[in-house]
Amino acid sequence: MTVSPPSTSDTRPKRPLNALVEEFLRHPCFSRNIAHVERMPARSARFENWPDSIRPELRQALAARGIEQPFSHQAEAIRHALAGKNVVVVTPTASGKTVCYNIPVIQGILEEDSSRALYLFPTKALSHDQYGELYEVTGACGKNIRVYTYDGDTPPATRRTLRDNGHIVVTNPDMLHCGILPHHTQWIRLFENLKYVVIDELHQYRGVFGSHLANVFRRFNRLCEFYGANPTFICCSATIANPSQLAAELTQRDFALVDESGAPQGERVFVFYNPPVVNRELNVRKSARLEATRLATRFIARGHQTIVFGPSRVSIEVMTTYLKRFMTRLHRDPNRVAGYRSGYLPTERRRIEQGVKKGEILGVVSTNALELGIDIGGLDVSILAGWPGTIASAWQQAGRAGRKATASLSIYIGGNSPLDQFLMNQPDYFFGRSPEHAIVNPDNLTVYASHVKCGAFELPFEDQEKFGITEPRPVLQVLEDERVVKYSGGRWHYSEDSYPAENISLRMGVNQNFIILDTGNNNRVLGEVDYNAAPFLIHDHAIYIHNAVPYYVENLEWDRRTAYVRQRNVDYYTDAESSSNIRILAVDQELENDETNPVIARRFGDVSVTTVIAKFKKVKFETHESIGYGEISVPQLEVQTEAAWFTFRESLRTQLKTDGLELPSAIQGVAHLLRILVPVHVMCDPKDVGVAGMLRGPHDQKPVIYVWDRFGGGIGLARRLFSIEQTVLKAALDVTKSCSCEGGCPACVGPPLDSGEGAKKAAQWLLESILSS
Repeated sequence: MTVSPPSTSDTRPKRPLNALVEEFLRHPCFSRNIAHVERMPARSARFENWPDSIRPELRQALAARGIEQPFSHQAEAIRHALAGKNVVVVTPTASGKTVCYNIPVIQGILEEDSSRALYLFPTKALSHDQYGELYEVTGACGKNIRVYTYDGDTPPATRRTLRDNGHIVVTNPDMLHCGILPHHTQWIRLFENLKYVVIDELHQYRGVFGSHLANVFRRFNRLCEFYGANPTFICCSATIANPSQLAAELTQRDFALVDESGAPQGERVFVFYNPPVVNRELNVRKSARLEATRLATRFIARGHQTIVFGPSRVSIEVMTTYLKRFMTRLHRDPNRVAGYRSGYLPTERRRIEQGVKKGEILGVVSTNALELGIDIGGLDVSILAGWPGTIASAWQQAGRAGRKATASLSIYIGGNSPLDQFLMNQPDYFFGRSPEHAIVNPDNLTVYASHVKCGAFELPFEDQEKFGITEPRPVLQVLEDERVVKYSGGRWHYSEDSYPAENISLRMGVNQNFIILDTGNNNRVLGEVDYNAAPFLIHDHAIYIHNAVPYYVENLEWDRRTAYVRQRNVDYYTDAESSSNIRILAVDQELENDETNPVIARRFGDVSVTTVIAKFKKVKFETHESIGYGEISVPQLEVQTEAAWFTFRESLRTQLKTDGLELPSAIQGVAHLLRILVPVHVMCDPKDVGVAGMLRGPHDQKPVIYVWDRFGGGIGLARRLFSIEQTVLKAALDVTKSCSCEGGCPACVGPPLDSGEGAKKAAQWLLESILSS
C-alpha cells in the first residue's frame, strides 16, 4: 500500500483555522473516520488585583509586557508564596504559571538584595527557555538582578560568578544532584540566603526520576538546615490526581493547592479520529503514523503551524521522513518540517525551537520532549499519533496548540492497540475521567542507598538522624563494611576519594549513555542514546534515523559505549525484538482465593528479570511490511525488581476446552491487554513496565502472568497494580466487549498469530471468571 500526499488543490493560501476545521469535519474523506468531536468553548479571563505589597517598579515592568492585572489563580498563588506558604499550582497549559513564581521571587530580591532563589526545570532546554523570559522581566525592573543558568555547558568563569553573585540560579535536577549539593561549600551564599525554590513541571517527577529527586531533596533539606535556610517552595504541574501529595513526597513539606484557573482560553475542537480498517478479517486499521502525516500535510500545506506527537524515537523519525517526502511531492520546501527528540545535540534542538517560534518551521514532529512548557509560540494544530501514555500527557500535548487564547484544533489518532480502540469507542473515559496518580517510591532500597552515600559525602550523618522517614543506619553499616563510610565519634563520615553523585543517574538505572559517531563525516558526534535503549536502536546493522536521514550502524562497541554509523539511502527501518526470563526471589504479599476463582493467588514480591535482545526485523517505509530479519549480539539486560503476578489453576485448561477454548490463548490475550492498560492506570510510560504470560511459571510450573517494574529495586508500579488489579482487569474486560472483531485483533487481545485462535473469547471468559468470583 503506497500513501499519496494530498492533492495540489489542498495547497491553497492560508485560510482562517475555524473554516478549515469545519471543512475537515465535513470532508467525506475524513468525516467517516471521526469517532468523536468535543467542542470546548472559549473562556473569558478572571482578574484580581495585585497584592498591595508588590513593588511599583515590578508592576511597571509587568505592565510594559502587557500584564496589568494577574489572573485569579496567579493572585492566589502569589499571596500564598509571599506569606511564606509552600504552594502547588495546577492549571492548564499556557495559563501563565510562570507569573505565579516569578513575581514572589523578584519581589523578594527587590525588598532584600541578599535574597536568593533556585529554579528547577526537568530539562536543560526548558531551563534556557525560561531564562530568557525571566531575564527580560528582571531587566525591566531597573535593578541589577542577576539571573544565571547553571548546567553542563556553563563556562568555569561564569560558574564562579553565579555562585557568588547570582540572585536567581536556573538549573535542572541533575545539576542540583551532582553540581550543587556535593560542592555546597562553594555555594554558601546561595544556601544561607535561599528564600524560594521553584519546581516547574512537577508531574514529570514520577517513577524512577521522581524517586531519585525525592532523595535529592532529602539531601538538599539537610544542607538547608545546616546553613539555617528554610525556603518557600513554589511548584507548578499539569493536571494530575495528587499534586499536593506528590509535592509533599518530593520535598517533605505541606502545600497549599491552587487549581482553579482564571486564564482565558480560546475555542478548542478536540477530535478523536479512528483510521479506516484496511484488513477486515484481522480488524487491522491504517497506520496512525501514516494518517498523522497525511493530516499534518493537509494543515501545513495551507500554512497552519502543526505539531505531531509520536510515542517513540523511531516513530518520530519515520513520520518526519513521510512529511518531508510529502512536502517534496507538493513542491514545497521539506526543510520547513523538522523532527525533535532526545538524542539530538543541544544546538540542533535550540535551532528547531527557534525555527518553530519564528514560523520558519511549519511542521514539527516530536516525542514528549516538546510536551513541556518550552516556548515555541502559538501553534494552530496538534496531532497525537497514538495514545501518549497518560491523560495528563494527552492534555499537555493537545495544549501546545492555541497557546495564545486563539482557536485551535487537536486530533487524537487511534492506533491498533486495545487502549486506542477502547478510547475511540468510549471517549467519555478520557473527557470524563479524573486524571491519574503520579507515583514515586523514594524508599526503593537501591535509590535510597545511593543517596545515603551521597548525603554522607556532603555532611556526616549523626547517630539517630533520619533520612526521609527512616534512619539510614542499616545502609550506613553496610557502607562501612564496604569501607565507603567510617563511624567515629557518633557520626558516619565518608571515607572514599571520589564523590559518588557522578556515578548515579537520576533518570535511569544506569548512568551510561552511548555516543553515535558519523564515520562518513570525520566521526562527527551525531547524537546519543541511553543505556537501556541502545540494544534496540543502535545494534550492529540497525538503521538509526536522525531528523529523517537514515544511517546504517556499521559497528557497536559496547564496552566503549560508542556506535559508528554511516549515512545510507534505504527504504526501510529496523525494529528489535526481545524476550524476558523471570526468576522469583521472594514473595512479600500473597492473597489466596477459594476454588471457585481461576486465580489460585495474587502475589507481590521481588524477582530477577533477564531480557534478551536476539533479533531485529526490517520494516519497509509506508507499507510497513516486514522484508527481512537479522541477528543481534548484545549483552543481556538483567535487573532485580518488584513484580505482581497472577497464578492460575491447572484445571483451567480442562474448563476452557469444555467451551472449545484454549488456555494459551486466554493467558496471552489477557497479558496483551495488561501490557497496554497497566501503564494508563499506574501513570507511567509503557516502557516502564514489563508483562509476560507463561503456561509454566518458573516458581511452581503453573500458568502465570507477571507484571514487573523495569527499574532495579522497583519504583512502586507493580505495587500499585497489586492494590488496584480489579480496576485494571475490569478495564481489560471492557476492551474485549467493545471491540467489534470476532476472534481477536490488535485492538483487543492481539493478532491471532500472536495470541492464538479464539483468544478474544478465551480472554473474555477468563476475565469474567476472575471478576465474578
